Order: sequence, then structure tokens, then C-alpha cells
Amino acid sequence: MVVAVSSPTQRTLKRLRDDGWTAAVVEKWNPHAKIRQDLFGFVDVLGIREGETIAVQACSYGDVSRRVNKIAEHKNTPHVRKAGWAIEVHGWRKVGARWACRVVDCS
Repeated sequence: MVVAVSSPTQRTLKRLRDDGWTAAVVEKWNPHAKIRQDLFGFVDVLGIREGETIAVQACSYGDVSRRVNKIAEHKNTPHVRKAGWAIEVHGWRKVGARWACRVVDCS
């Protein structure tokens, strides 16, 4: 049975795992505030593999610029960079029958 991957976060999770990363969703639902909260304010998916860590903000294609600006302006970004993590924005859109990902490196 083939399961459709629906959200940008789930598509990014699959993409990272297909590329050999051990990856997990790190954004959490805050039921009290009724909002999703990203790790360090901008990380939806965290991936690790030998000697590497990647922090990814996943979104729709049209939101890429806004997410890049959010990361550039966030107070935690310098700390994540100093830790040596790669930071990417994955913007997803449907092209024909397939999903395409625009990757922007914000490291």
C-alpha cells in the first residue's frame, strides 16, 4: 500500500531519510497556546549522520523567502551555526505529477 506524503514536513522527513540521514520531526504542538513550536524557533526537522547535523525548516514553495528571512533574523541562528549545524529551508511545490523541492542553504 502506498501512502501519500502530504505535508512539507513529511516530504522533507522522507527526503532526508532517503538521502541517508537519521531524521525526526522536532516541531511540537503546544495545546495551551494552540500553535506549533519549532525547535530553537525555526527547526521543523533535525537530521544526523556521521559527523553532520542538519536543521530544516519545511514549507510550501511560496513561503521560502519568508522562512529564509525568519532564520536570518532569529536570535538562535548564530548559536546553531556555531554548533556547526547545516541550516536549510525546503520549499515544496507540485510540478506535474511530482513534488519538487527548492533547497536554500542558510548555514
